[in-house]
Amino acid sequence: MPELTVFSATTPPPVHDHPRPDRLVKGNPLRTTWEHFLSANGDLSAGIWACEPGAWDIAFAPGKDEFFCVIEGRIRIISASGQAAEFGPGDACIIPAGFTGSFEVLEAVRKHYVLVERG
Repeated sequence: MPELTVFSATTPPPVHDHPRPDRLVKGNPLRTTWEHFLSANGDLSAGIWACEPGAWDIAFAPGKDEFFCVIEGRIRIISASGQAAEFGPGDACIIPAGFTGSFEVLEAVRKHYVLVERG
């Protein structure tokens, strides 16, 4: 029987990475992901993501959407068309499939995330 995934009850191992070098805009920030949930078929994942200040270009694949809610810190996302938005604690957003633009961490950030990837 499926059970609840309670983030505060577990501490998954952290996974560390950096933005791809060809996408870096500023710095080379360390990104850390704690994946708390991955669906059986791998199309839905959720957890906590943290990152140091820096900026990089993003390009979401078709079929990949992300919901996030900032826990602490501050980020700015700018679309390829120039739409800009800043997010701080309590702010939420959906980055839709096919989105392109830039992602900038203004202050070290932690956020809850949910990724949906449709084939």
